[in-house]
Amino acid sequence: MHYLLPPSHPETYLYRAWLLPSPPESTGGVGQGWQCPQPNMLLFEHRLAERGCLLLWLLPFVLRAQSSGEVRLRPALCQQSPTKVSCKGVGLHKLPKELGQGVKYLELSNNFIQNLSGSSMPGFEQLEYLDLGFNQLEAVSATALAQLPQLRSLLLGSNHLDRNYLANGRAFRLLRNMEVLDLSANNLDSHMAGWYIRNLTRLRVLDLSRNKMTRLQAGIFWSTPRLRELHLSNNYIMEIEEGVFEALEELEVVNLALNSLYCISGFSLTQLRVLNLSHNALELFASEEAAEPYLLQVLDLSHNRLLYFPELPKVHYLTHLNLSNNLIASLIPGSRHPGEFVLHYKEMARFNRTLHTVSALTHVADLDLSYNQLQLFPFTFFHSLGSLHHLSLAMNCLQDVAGELLTSSMDPSDHSPAPLEHVALSVRSLDLHGNAFRMLPPWFFGSLPQLETINLGFNSLQPCESQGGNAGGTCTPFYNLPRLKHLSLYRNNITRLQPYAFNQTSLLSLDLSGNKDLFMPKEALAGLELSLQKLSLRDNQMDNGKAELPCLGKLKVLDLSGNNLSLLPAGLFCSPLESLDVRNNRLLMLEKPALMSWSRSLKDMSIAGNPFSCCSLAWLDTLWAAGVGVLDQDEALCTYQDESRNFSAKIASSPRWLCPHPKDMGSLALLVVLMSLFFLSCGACCLMKKGQKSPGFVGLQSNSMGVCPQHPKREEPGEAKPADSVTKV
Repeated sequence: MHYLLPPSHPETYLYRAWLLPSPPESTGGVGQGWQCPQPNMLLFEHRLAERGCLLLWLLPFVLRAQSSGEVRLRPALCQQSPTKVSCKGVGLHKLPKELGQGVKYLELSNNFIQNLSGSSMPGFEQLEYLDLGFNQLEAVSATALAQLPQLRSLLLGSNHLDRNYLANGRAFRLLRNMEVLDLSANNLDSHMAGWYIRNLTRLRVLDLSRNKMTRLQAGIFWSTPRLRELHLSNNYIMEIEEGVFEALEELEVVNLALNSLYCISGFSLTQLRVLNLSHNALELFASEEAAEPYLLQVLDLSHNRLLYFPELPKVHYLTHLNLSNNLIASLIPGSRHPGEFVLHYKEMARFNRTLHTVSALTHVADLDLSYNQLQLFPFTFFHSLGSLHHLSLAMNCLQDVAGELLTSSMDPSDHSPAPLEHVALSVRSLDLHGNAFRMLPPWFFGSLPQLETINLGFNSLQPCESQGGNAGGTCTPFYNLPRLKHLSLYRNNITRLQPYAFNQTSLLSLDLSGNKDLFMPKEALAGLELSLQKLSLRDNQMDNGKAELPCLGKLKVLDLSGNNLSLLPAGLFCSPLESLDVRNNRLLMLEKPALMSWSRSLKDMSIAGNPFSCCSLAWLDTLWAAGVGVLDQDEALCTYQDESRNFSAKIASSPRWLCPHPKDMGSLALLVVLMSLFFLSCGACCLMKKGQKSPGFVGLQSNSMGVCPQHPKREEPGEAKPADSVTKV
């Protein structure tokens, strides 16, 4: 880090004053004998502390600098490299007074600068990039801009340039080398915006988004002929006059999203490569034929009110087309839209050339038709899209698949479901979730030979049994599909998964979540033992008897959350799981065989929402010892209950101290020891007392154990010993 000022300006260190000790006893004169330290802050503070100095001495210098308008860069707040200075969000109210030599990039965004002015700004003449976005800028002087002859990029977004726009616009005419200009979010109307960009003949990128423009008048861009990118999103544009873009022969990117356009007719920008018209009110998009081919590659018409597939030119290189969130009800040529639709535009009288449009989509690789009102999936419509890899028809009203091309004279319910060997789509990823399919015809997957991923969630499809065939045409076969790798059948109201439902389909991932009370016999996933890596059975409310799994030798990710399992399926113990989710079940603990089998493979686990016992958490110690990350251990609870208490505690807080030690073995052992000591002491006392009267006894003598010999006692004269008083040992 380099400092932007030499240490000859002691006021720049004022912000460090609170780190220093109490004031010295005598201050003397301010600045008397002052020796400015080297720009090493730690050493500087240490020396000041030794001398008992206080930086509040410098307050007069700082106040004087502020009153004179001088603002210098502060070393701890601004960052500098040899060519770049960044003072983003440091609270500046004015431009820095000077810059070091060689600085070409200056960032002053997120400050409080109101005016861009200055008669002398040393170092600014070498600037090529200046960012003043998110300030309070409202005035730009010609004097200041005259000192920026090398400036190429000027970012002034999120300011108040609607004020003083006449004087500011005149000053902008000095920016003859300007290539990138950001005037976004400045409350500019169409006239103000045109005034600012007048005479900027070298401009390449212009951002006028988030303003208050309502129309693009002819001639607004005549003075910017080299423009390549034009951003006009988030305005109120309702009208684009004819010829607005005629002078922009190099224009490649136009963003008109989030405006109020309702009709695009006569589109003829052949040089354009990216066009974003999303989030408008478009009901019509029609293009004109041109002598030159259209170079358009990305077209976004999502979130509009389109009633038909847009009319596109014959020759173009379109690769990405987004038509999601519209009102398209049919892709069939000549079909009638619902009766409430009335032709509002004369251009719509000729807007019935869907076949011509489709024939021009030979380069489209990504087509999004989700969130429309389609009721039929016409296979032939997509047949000519030879480069189509990703197709989304999600969240429509699709109920059936049309196996042949229909016309307006044909009833959609009369189409023949016969397989079409000559129709084959190149689609690799197909999204059909959120429709009303009850079955897919047997030839469906055969017409998608390259299909790898399909999302069929939120439908009503029932998988067939591979050995039983299509039972009465009410189920969909998902077997014998060797190219299919990823299948989603979440929330399809599947109550029973048939045996061998995915036989000879080498799935890598399978989503069966959201199928309430799903019964899955052990044979249901037979055939996936050596391929399946990710399985989701989330929110199925399955109990122990409904979740039987085979030995899935490749399974790495398993989601069993939201079920009623008190035991994990035994078939999982042979799977090399890396991630396991068992939240919201009825598990009291995890079985030891499972922990032993996953000790080397398991990386993370989610366990919250189970009624674990606080006194049976040895399995948790095993997980921690194996380095398994318990992702929700701060949320997981265990329960403790005895005769007087019943509460829950977080397992991460190690609540096992609440649990009593086992009473049977510990108490019994203690009781045996106490009773043994008691009887031994009693016996010893009795023997010692009796040993005083007995001629011989077994006892302790001289710290050794032995049998004391009997010695005959002399009979005392005059005493007779009763016969029954003899003591026997």
